[in-house]
Amino acid sequence: MPLQLPGLRGAATVVWALAAAALVAVSVAWLAHRIRFADTARDHREHPVMSQFFGAPPMALLTVGGGTLLLGGDVLGMPAAVAIDWVLWTAGTALGLLTAFAIPYRMFTRHQVAPDAAFGGWLMPVVPPMVSATMGALLIPHTPAGQPRLTMLVLCFAMFGLSLFAALIIIAMIWSRLVHHGTPPAGMVPTLWIVLGPLGQSVTAAGLLATAAPAVLPGSYANGMLVFSVIFGIATWGFAMLWLLLALAVTVKTARAGELRFTLTWWGFTFPVGTCVTGSTVLYTHTGADLFAIVAVTLFTTLVAAWAVVATHTLRGILTGALLHPTPAT
Repeated sequence: MPLQLPGLRGAATVVWALAAAALVAVSVAWLAHRIRFADTARDHREHPVMSQFFGAPPMALLTVGGGTLLLGGDVLGMPAAVAIDWVLWTAGTALGLLTAFAIPYRMFTRHQVAPDAAFGGWLMPVVPPMVSATMGALLIPHTPAGQPRLTMLVLCFAMFGLSLFAALIIIAMIWSRLVHHGTPPAGMVPTLWIVLGPLGQSVTAAGLLATAAPAVLPGSYANGMLVFSVIFGIATWGFAMLWLLLALAVTVKTARAGELRFTLTWWGFTFPVGTCVTGSTVLYTHTGADLFAIVAVTLFTTLVAAWAVVATHTLRGILTGALLHPTPAT
């Protein structure tokens, strides 16, 4: 963050610890009930909508791993934090590359997709490689010098491109769906915000890879990556701000009509905005432009408020059973 407030790192460490605990709990639950969960996974794999969310597990591994590297060293010590991150990054990257291939392939060959079916969830399977590129950039200084470090940088940049081009194709399809078929049903409106995810994450990845490049590449190439990251980052950031305003306008319109009732898709209001915070922060670091610092802090404040609201609704739904036993209307 461009503005470091007292207690911010401590709060982030608490959130990382909660996320790590949740990851362990889910993993243990999977191992304990893997046969029943495997049946559910097979059903979801055949579903044209639910299959898109197979991209969530690899991103969970990658983000908890990144948090371990950035924050866990204070608790576990850096050697343990680095080792844990390598394990989670490797597993998350392997799973993410699998979803980026398998889910689109199944859409091409097995699923029956309606002309108005495109939605933000289609981005979920192809975004994990972009997260791998971002978190991999943080691991480059912890990679042995020479060919291993160069290979790590090249792989991260390749995954950046893999995810970016796939995301741009899908975003164009979502734009076309909105133009030709209008705004989606109220329950799907929060998924429009998912588009911000690959946009903000790509700016973050490009910036962090440029930061890591001088330890790997000759000066001219490292400078070239920095120039690319700034030019690409500012252009992509501009489109992200446009999409943010469009998504906000559609969300406000839906809310004013009294149709925006809580569902778990509301989490789409949170993590995509977080990538815009990190993207803006990276651009501020490389350019020194106060505009990016102001936007980063503003969006971070909005993110915390949105996260608190969505988390409160989620906990209430779990405690009351509304989320565990949804009505047919939801």
